[in-house]
Amino acid sequence: MKTFCGRANPTTGALEWVEESEEYDYHQEIARSCYADMLHDHDRNEKYYQGIRAAVSRVKARGQKVVVLDIGTGTGLLSMMAVTAGADFCYAVEVFRPMAEAARCIVKKNGFADKIKVINKHSTDVTVGPGGDMQTKANILITELFDTELIGEGALPSYEHAHQNLVQEGCEAVPHRATVYAQLVESELLWSWAQLQPMQVDGARLVPAPAVDRCSGAHAVCDVQLSQVPPQSFTPLSPLCTMFSVDFSKPVSSAPQTHSSQFVVQSGGQAQVVLSWWDLDMDPEGTIVCSMAPSWTYPKPSMAPWRDHWMQSVYFLPEATRVSEGDCLSLTVCHDDYSLWFGLRSDSSPGHAPLCRPGCTCQAHLVWTRPRFGELNDKRRTESYVSALRSVVGEDSVCVSVSDGSLLPVFARVLGAKKVFSLESSRMSKQVVEQVLEANALKGGVELLEVRPESLTAGDLGGEQISVLMGEPYFSTSLLPWHSLFFWYCRTALGGLLRPDATVLPRSASLHLLAVEFQDLWRIRAPCGTCEGFDVSPMDQMVQTSLDFREAREAEPHPLWEYPCRALTRAAEVMTFDFTQCVPQQPISCQGSLPFTRGGVCHGTALWLEFQLTPDITVSGGLTGPPTDEGGCSWTRHRKQGVYFFRSGWEVSGDGRTSMSYSFTFDPTSGDIRMDFSQEGQ
Repeated sequence: MKTFCGRANPTTGALEWVEESEEYDYHQEIARSCYADMLHDHDRNEKYYQGIRAAVSRVKARGQKVVVLDIGTGTGLLSMMAVTAGADFCYAVEVFRPMAEAARCIVKKNGFADKIKVINKHSTDVTVGPGGDMQTKANILITELFDTELIGEGALPSYEHAHQNLVQEGCEAVPHRATVYAQLVESELLWSWAQLQPMQVDGARLVPAPAVDRCSGAHAVCDVQLSQVPPQSFTPLSPLCTMFSVDFSKPVSSAPQTHSSQFVVQSGGQAQVVLSWWDLDMDPEGTIVCSMAPSWTYPKPSMAPWRDHWMQSVYFLPEATRVSEGDCLSLTVCHDDYSLWFGLRSDSSPGHAPLCRPGCTCQAHLVWTRPRFGELNDKRRTESYVSALRSVVGEDSVCVSVSDGSLLPVFARVLGAKKVFSLESSRMSKQVVEQVLEANALKGGVELLEVRPESLTAGDLGGEQISVLMGEPYFSTSLLPWHSLFFWYCRTALGGLLRPDATVLPRSASLHLLAVEFQDLWRIRAPCGTCEGFDVSPMDQMVQTSLDFREAREAEPHPLWEYPCRALTRAAEVMTFDFTQCVPQQPISCQGSLPFTRGGVCHGTALWLEFQLTPDITVSGGLTGPPTDEGGCSWTRHRKQGVYFFRSGWEVSGDGRTSMSYSFTFDPTSGDIRMDFSQEGQ
């Protein structure tokens, strides 16, 4: 069977499906999953174990044989907990075949093969009875089917089917109950991720298109490490509201439902955003609680457990609404079997009438991601590009923009360019930019071309040559920072259409490197080893096979503003890409070393690009300023950085006697950057 892996191609700007071996693909999927994070989540594991032991005790106290159904067993950890707690038999269901095989190996290695049966099926395909997958229905139901939105992995349909077909009436469930909470807030920061804001360019006020302004936005939840969103960046308008609960020990319905919570407005402002998270009660009494609440809700934020497999949710209301202190309102949530959406009503509105499910009608929310909205709304960043363009655009300028759904063509036209062309990668992005142009009466001054750079001709430009080639660069298919080097390939393809004195903006990009100690992110790639007394090393072996490959060859993208880290070396510029010249035919290589200036555990390196727009204007896709004296780092929220994890952390003293050596090779034929790191002076 052929398997395929999606990869960005920096030389074409496209997301391509590359055929891989079946074994490699499975290893990568497991390694890039959250299994390591979950296995290292001590709080989660401890609460599950406590809940499982209590459930087993309750069933035994009734004089019954304990039969457990574990849906979504993963590594088999929860099943092994159940048997250790005294369960007589456990059916462990796992739909992902490589994971099911790993679970069988782990269960056998820990001596539980006679009491745990791993079933490689979706739970809705499991059969009960003689000759079936299960000999009898279970009286304890254990699940871990949750995502950041609680129900996004199909928890409700799975529970519904299990109660109808796989478990006994009145069964125990671990977790026993889930409760969803929400809080209405005003936040300029968060709202900037949802709607395009007006902006000033050389005295002209540019406004978003009416269709974008009226649009209710993208439906998909915005999952984020809310602990890293400073409380001072939002104003709570409501108390924390309990929206609804689901009792997993009783029959569960996957039918759409609506719930409302009435409240009195605490502070006047613009009702824009709903923050949400959930708790799990592992026992009926609610004495064993696993909470997803962000750290700033804790009396001591440092005591909050960290996890990446479950985060918090941000929902954007269809429109911002002015509310006043003392108003009586209802926050309403609707859900189907996979997702939630919120709305705000006055106290006199019907409390349980369904809300219209939001969905993008303007196309902008399909073209621009939420970080991209934030990037477009960043006033300081906009001023950098406007200042750079102001220095090179004149009344005789012929400008060509190469970026996806960029506003640079709008800026160039406002600054007085004679002609502006924009190469759009898709009809949808073209239509979104057209809406902005029309809303600002600029449509006649900018021509949007749905054509690839290598296919552009002088005829497309009306016989003109390009005097200013510009890009942010931003491409929707880019995953790692250096995928934006597609701009360089576009510049090369357009070389014959450039005037001899043409300006290329940005003029260059530079790759930057920093060795870091992560506060928590290292857990997602840490070896699993043992967990709560159980050996999960077979799972670790599968994951590590892939990690060995990646340590030698690959970085992966992460938004580092969500994941605190400390700089252990200075930030260094290690490679420069000159956009004023064509892409070279031969590889570019560099080597060097960085001394460790701070002590700690070096978990890996952070990598990012900085774009030199002009000799004195630079835009960073990584650090927004130098690290603090203690090594604290501030990262842009708009772009993901590259993270290269070491297989195990390096203990470094920071006295300058040890250093990190590095080597990079940029391959122009593939657009990839190969890298390698080692520790010196140990």
